[in-house]
Amino acid sequence: MMSSSRVHPVYAQMERTVFDRMSVLARETGAINLGQGFPDGPGPAPVIEAAVRALREKSNQYPPGAGLPELREAVCGYYARRQGLEVDPQDVTVTSGATEAIAASLLALVRPGDEVVLFQPAYDAYAPMVLRAGGVPVSVPLVPPHFRYEISAIEAVLTERTRLLILNDPLNPAGTVASEEALGAIARLCVERDLIAICDEVWEEVRFDAKRHRSLMQFDGMAERCVKIGSAGKIFGVTGWKIGWMIGRGDVGLGLARAHQFLTYASAPPLQWAVAEGLTLPDAMLDDQRAAWAASRARLMAGLDRAGFAVLPNQATWFLCVDLAASGLPIRDRDFSERAIREAGVATIPVSALYEGEGRPEHIVRFCFTKPDAILDEAVARLAAFRLNLT
Repeated sequence: MMSSSRVHPVYAQMERTVFDRMSVLARETGAINLGQGFPDGPGPAPVIEAAVRALREKSNQYPPGAGLPELREAVCGYYARRQGLEVDPQDVTVTSGATEAIAASLLALVRPGDEVVLFQPAYDAYAPMVLRAGGVPVSVPLVPPHFRYEISAIEAVLTERTRLLILNDPLNPAGTVASEEALGAIARLCVERDLIAICDEVWEEVRFDAKRHRSLMQFDGMAERCVKIGSAGKIFGVTGWKIGWMIGRGDVGLGLARAHQFLTYASAPPLQWAVAEGLTLPDAMLDDQRAAWAASRARLMAGLDRAGFAVLPNQATWFLCVDLAASGLPIRDRDFSERAIREAGVATIPVSALYEGEGRPEHIVRFCFTKPDAILDEAVARLAAFRLNLT
């Protein structure tokens, strides 16, 4: 934490992110990193080859600020094919990852004093971004193990100053998916209270429940009051590319584009061409990739279960969560993660770090499973031995 009065208070009072801290410790100690979420491996070969080809054969200079037309059109075709969602290319703005899309959305839509509803646990960038935009984050905690959206809890925090809510579905770190009923109720609430919904849907293709993702944008009355955010990094497992997009209609979409032009302006055109090509490839490629991730998920789940860890229900994302209390381990999640990385050589994420305010659960730990089988097996073996020292 910094003390300088020359630094904006949001950043002067900010702690180092738990993801960065755990990843640095993993590198320093040689620990297996099941903390920060990324797959091991290069990504789908056709998409990688498309990037190589684009670097050699296409322009490496500034692309249009809103994104290459080919990618904006490919995003529209992808959503029409995979989700039955009709999108106009003029409503798509390509961003340098989903995090920039979230920042641009908040800068475009939040006015000083506006309240923004955040569901906890949440991506730890949300609250600082809301504050930096001049807004006031208002938390609605979701309770493990099911992390369900309770409309009465949402209504209880709404005031005349409430302007937006951020919905991350599927939900990281819980790995849960909002029910059709919950999404419908949230949509009705947004319409009734004239709220804009920023829909962080980066995990839309990382679902294991055999159901097609449905965006909040598809519910009655929501088309003009939603920002839909997607990520090529999550779809293809190439997190370092930082190619994302945001979709907004009418004045919302125009505001998003204006905010984006003074953040990054544009993202690497060869990677945009590669993503555009990837989004038009046969659906079987994405299905095969998801099947491989599902196999890794099942392997880690079974290993943790054999080792005596209580794994929470999971429907999506690259993460499994363990309930330490239900596992018979009388230790807080932060203490578990600190000791596990140093004593067992395995990095994890304490879920309490992803809650704001009071009443956060302190018995849930998150594990990333998109790793090779041998790495997962070794991590389980280390954690099983480590567990014996905790009971």
